[in-house]
Amino acid sequence: MANKNSNTTFYGTGRRKSSVARVRILPGKGEITINGKTLDEYATTDVTKIIIKQPLVATNNEGKFDMIVKVIGGGLSGQAGAIRHGLARALVKANEENKPALKAAGFLTRDPRMKERKKPGLKKARKSPQFSKR
Repeated sequence: MANKNSNTTFYGTGRRKSSVARVRILPGKGEITINGKTLDEYATTDVTKIIIKQPLVATNNEGKFDMIVKVIGGGLSGQAGAIRHGLARALVKANEENKPALKAAGFLTRDPRMKERKKPGLKKARKSPQFSKR
């Protein structure tokens, strides 16, 4: 039975900002579970739900795969981007024909933008203390 499961389950790791998502897809009815919650419980805004589902829509696979996701680190926006990246990678493993559509949409590219580090003498990365003439 373990061999049969490994043939139908596809994995993808996605990263965005400081979030890491481990995405597992398997043929099913389109149920999405993120950290033990349904998509509606996890994603509070419609934008987040759309971002998570984008690779499925781009490859016409909505409702064909069940998705189980474990995501850690960062906030909701970074986690949604990480899930999208991991899902795109898993869809490519599931079917190589998905790659051109996902690559054209930019879902296979890891977003390199990170938070800028805080500099000494400043309050944040670029915000300086208020200037006082006297």
